[in-house]
Amino acid sequence: MHKRVRIIQFAIFLLAAVTLISAKERFSEDLFKALKYRNIGPFRGGRSAAAAGVPGNKFVAYFGGTGGGVWQTKNAGQTWNNISDGFYGGSIGAVAISEWDPNVIYVGGGEVTVRGNVSHGDGIWKSTDAGKTWKDVGLKDSHRIPRIRIHPRNPDLVYAAVLGHLSGPNDERGVFRSSDGGDTWENILYVNDEVGACDLILDPNNPRIIYASTWRIKRTPYSLESGGEGSGLWKSTDGGDTWKEITKNKGLPEGIVGIIGITVSPLNSDRVWAIIENRDGGLFRSDDAGETWIKTSSDNNLRQRAWYYSRVYADTENEDLVYVLNVRFWRSKDGGKTFNSIRTPHGDHHDLWIDPQDAKHLIIADDGGGQVSFDAGATWSTYHNQPTAQFYRADVDNQFPYRVYGGQQDNSTVSIASRTTSGGITERDYYPVGGGESAHVAPHPENPNIVYAGSYSGYLTRYNHLTGARQNITVYPDNPMGHGVKDMKYRFQWNFPIEFDPHDPNTLYVGSQHLHKTTNEGQSWEIISPDLTTNTLSMQDESGGPITKDDTGVEYYCTIFVITPSPHEKGVIWVGSDDGRVNLTRDGGKTWEDVTPNMMPEFGLVNTIDQSPHDPATAYIAVTRYKLDDFKPYLYKTSNYGKTWKLISKGIPDGAFTRVVREDPEKKGYLYAGTETGMYISFDDGKNWQSFQLNLPIVPVTDLVVKENDLVVATQGRSFWILDDLTPLHQLSDQIAKSKTHLYIPRNTYRLPGGYGWGGPSPTSGKNPPNGVMTFYYLDEKLDAEDEFTLEYMESDGDVIKTYTNKKDKKNPGRLGPASRGPGASAGPVAETKQGMNSFVWNMRYPDAKKVPNAVMWGGSHIGPKAVPGEYKVRLTVNGNAQTESFFIIKDPRIKTTQADFRAQFNLLMDIRDRTTEINEKILTMRSIKKQINTLTSLMDKSGFKNVELIRAGKALTKKLSAIEEELIQVKSKSGQDPLNYPIKLDNKIAALVGVVSSVDARPTAQSYSVLEELVSQAQTHYKKMDKVLTEDLFQFNNMVSDAAVPAVMIIPSEMSKEK
Repeated sequence: MHKRVRIIQFAIFLLAAVTLISAKERFSEDLFKALKYRNIGPFRGGRSAAAAGVPGNKFVAYFGGTGGGVWQTKNAGQTWNNISDGFYGGSIGAVAISEWDPNVIYVGGGEVTVRGNVSHGDGIWKSTDAGKTWKDVGLKDSHRIPRIRIHPRNPDLVYAAVLGHLSGPNDERGVFRSSDGGDTWENILYVNDEVGACDLILDPNNPRIIYASTWRIKRTPYSLESGGEGSGLWKSTDGGDTWKEITKNKGLPEGIVGIIGITVSPLNSDRVWAIIENRDGGLFRSDDAGETWIKTSSDNNLRQRAWYYSRVYADTENEDLVYVLNVRFWRSKDGGKTFNSIRTPHGDHHDLWIDPQDAKHLIIADDGGGQVSFDAGATWSTYHNQPTAQFYRADVDNQFPYRVYGGQQDNSTVSIASRTTSGGITERDYYPVGGGESAHVAPHPENPNIVYAGSYSGYLTRYNHLTGARQNITVYPDNPMGHGVKDMKYRFQWNFPIEFDPHDPNTLYVGSQHLHKTTNEGQSWEIISPDLTTNTLSMQDESGGPITKDDTGVEYYCTIFVITPSPHEKGVIWVGSDDGRVNLTRDGGKTWEDVTPNMMPEFGLVNTIDQSPHDPATAYIAVTRYKLDDFKPYLYKTSNYGKTWKLISKGIPDGAFTRVVREDPEKKGYLYAGTETGMYISFDDGKNWQSFQLNLPIVPVTDLVVKENDLVVATQGRSFWILDDLTPLHQLSDQIAKSKTHLYIPRNTYRLPGGYGWGGPSPTSGKNPPNGVMTFYYLDEKLDAEDEFTLEYMESDGDVIKTYTNKKDKKNPGRLGPASRGPGASAGPVAETKQGMNSFVWNMRYPDAKKVPNAVMWGGSHIGPKAVPGEYKVRLTVNGNAQTESFFIIKDPRIKTTQADFRAQFNLLMDIRDRTTEINEKILTMRSIKKQINTLTSLMDKSGFKNVELIRAGKALTKKLSAIEEELIQVKSKSGQDPLNYPIKLDNKIAALVGVVSSVDARPTAQSYSVLEELVSQAQTHYKKMDKVLTEDLFQFNNMVSDAAVPAVMIIPSEMSKEK
C-alpha cells in the first residue's frame, strides 16, 4: 500500500501551454486592462466545507468556500477577507493551520460535499506568512482534498486525505505524506484508482497514531453512488509507514460501507468515534483505540443523506462530549448516546473546529459559509457578510437601473440591484422572488414586478412583488421527491429552464423532456414538442446506493436544459438537453429538427445556446462533460441553423470547461465565455480565445448576460459581478493597437446619485459603479516625471470645466493633485499614466467653491454643481499631442425633469457656489490683514521698536475686522458638533443651500431663491462695513506705519544675547 509519488507538474503545464500558444491573441490585454469587474453581492454566504482557527486566538478564523477560495477574519467573524485571490481560488476542501507555527497554513482544493454543482480543486497550496502569500506545493490531479493534518510540533510533516476524481478513475488518491513542507509527497495509503481518502486524524497525544477512512464515491450526470468495495476504516501506529484496516473490527457494522467520519478524543487516546454509512450504520465508539466498538446511536438525524455529511468531532475539554454534523448541528454530553441540536445561522453543516485551549470557541462551516461562536454554539457570528453565493444562472429585467436575478444554491432566489443611489448594494437591495435554490428566474419583460422562478421537482412559481403573492403554477404538480426519474410523467431537471418568448411577453416556455408553453401566466400548459432528449432508459433509474438512495432531482437525466427563442424570427426556438441533443423548431414547435453537432462527444450537457444578435442563422453553444471526467472546453458555432457546426475552443486550456458563451449585441464576432476557472474573450468569432479575467477572482463562471454594454457575470462561489463598460472593447482596432496614445470615446453616462459612500465601499456590501464619466485612455509606455499630461473636461463649445494632471501637489503631499480650474482651490484626483490602458472618472462636477481652511460646517457644502444633461468633450494631451472626444451625460429616465429645469437648478447652484466663494474670500482677506498686523506689531515689540499709537491702532483695526468676520463665519466652532452650541453664520447658511437645491434633480423651489437673496443681502451689509474699514481704517493704519518709518526688517535679539 506504499506508493511513492514525486509531484512533477511540468507535463500538465506543457499541455496547457501548447493549447494557449496555438491560439493567436487578437488584441493585447494592455489595450483593455483598466476595465474592472465589480462585485454586487449578495453578501450572503454560500457553502463551505472547511473551517479552521488558531488555538487561543479568538479573533482569527478561516473558512474555505466551495467555489470562493479561502477567507480569513481578524475580528471574530464581523468581516471576512479573501486571502487566496491572486494565487488560486475555486473549490476548497481543507484548511489546516499549524499549532506549532500558525503562520504555516496548508489548503487543499476540492470539496468533499459532492453535490451536482460540485467543482474540483487545484491541489495543495501553502503559506508561511498567515495567508499573505502562497506557494503551489503539488497534488495537482487530486481534484478533492477533504482533510489535511499537520504534525503538532513539526509544520513540515503534513498528511493529506485525497479523494480524487469524482466521475472517473485516477491514481492520485488515498493518503499522502510530505516530510519537507510539501516539496515532495508520497502516497502512504492507496486502495485503487476508484477509491480515495475522505477523513483523517492524528491522535493529539501521539501523532504517530493516525486514523483514516477511504471512500468509493462516483457521480455521473444521472447517478450518485456512495460506498462499495474499498470503502473502509484504517489505522497506522508508525506515522503512516504501515496501515491496518479495522473496518471489520468487533462491533462495527457488517456489509457494504460508504463514507466514514472519524475523530479521537484529545483527553483520552483510547476513545475514538466513527460515523459510518451502512444499512446498519450510525455513530460508533471505541474505548480501546479502535480494537472494539459499540454503536451509541442509530438516530437518522445523525446519518441521513450520509454522503453529504458524516462528520464527527471530539470535544477538547470533555471526553464524553462529541459533535456530529448533519442538516442540524448535534451535540452529545453522554458519550454519544443522546444528542441535542444546537441552533446555528444556517443549515447543512460540513466542518467544525474546536479550540484546543477553549472548547467554547467554535468555528463551523456550513451551507451558509463560516461562522464563529464563543459560547459553545449559543450565539454565532453572521454569514450575511460573505460574498460567496453560488448561482446557476443569471437573468436581468428591463427596468432602470436593471436588476439581476438568480437562484442561490443552499438559499433562495435573489433579485438584486445592479446599482443603487446610496453608498453600496446592501441587504435592503435584494429580496427573494419565489422558486428555490436551483432556480432559473425569468422576470416579465414588461412588468418586472412579475417574476417566474423554478426549483427542483419541477416546482414553478409566479411571484408578484407588489403583493408578495407566490402562486404555484407547476406544470404537473405531482411531487416526485424520493422517486427516480423513470417514475415521472415529466422529467424536470434540478435546474430546468424558463424563458419568455421575445416576440410575445405573454408566452412563457419551460422544459422537461418536452417543451411546455403557457400563454395565460401558467394557468394551463401546452406541450409543443416530442421528447427532445435521447430518452436513454438505463440513465433514468433511481440515484444513490448501493447503501443510501438520494433522489432530489439533481440526477434526473434526459431532460431539456436550455431554451433559446430567437429574437429575430418568431417561432424559431433552439433547445438543448443535458444528454447531448440540440433541436430546432422554425414553426413554433409544429416540427422539430435534430441539429446536434456531429463532432460533439456523446452525452455532453448543452448548458447554453446563444442566438447571435446579429444573424438569425447563427448560434453558439457551450457544452460540458465534467460529470463524465472530461474537463475540456467545448464551444460550437453554426451559421446555417445547425446544419453544420465547428468547434471554436482554441485558446481555452483543458480544465477550463465552458458553461456559457455569449455574443456581444453591439459588436458582431465578439464572444465572451465563462469557464470553470474564469473568463475568456474572443475578438474573431471564436477562432482564438484569450483571457478576460482582469480583476475577477478565480471562480467558476456559470452564466453571462450582456445588458446595456455591461457584462453581468454569475459565479459558483463569488456571487454576481458586473463589468460596467464594454464600449472600449467595441472601439479596438489595429490602428489603436499601434498607437502611442489613444483616448477611448466615453460611453453615455447617467446623472445619478450613489457611489461608494463615506470612506469607500463597505466590506459587507456590494459595490456601485463609479459615479461619473468613466474615461479610458491608452499609453504605449509609462510616462516619466518630465512628461506633460492633462485631461480636460469641456463644455460642447470647448470651454474648459476642469483640468486634471498626473502630477501630485509637491508643496502639500496630502493633496491629491493641483487645484482644478475655477474659483475652488480644492485638489483633484491624480490621473494615472501607467503603461497600457488607464482609467479616470470625472464626477461631472464643476469646480468647488473656495473654502476657509478648517471651517466647521453644519449641512453646508462647497462642492461644485453637476453638469446638466447634454453633450460634453474630453481632451487628452500628452507632450503636446491632443485628442478630443465627445460624450453625453443623460438624465435618469425615470424622472420628468426638463432641460430647462436642469438649467435653472445649475444656474442657482452656480450662484450659490459663487456667493460662497465670495464670502469666503472676504473672510480670508480679513484674516490675512489681521495676520499681517499681528505679525508687524509682534515684531515691533520683540525688536524694541516702540510706537504705542501704532500698536493701539493695529489692535483697533483688528478688532473691527474680527467683529465683521464673526458675523460672516462662526469662529468658535472647532469640532463637528460645535454648531449645536455656537450658531452657524452666513457662510454656512449660504453653503447649506447647496443641499437644498441639489437634493433631487428638479427645478429649485421659489423659497430657495428667496432665502439666497435674503442671505446675500445680509452679507452685503457686512461687506460694506468691511469695505469702509479697508478704505478708511486700513488706509490710515498704513499711513501711520509709513510715518513711523517702521523698518522693513527688524532685528530681534536672541534669548542668549538677552541673558548676556
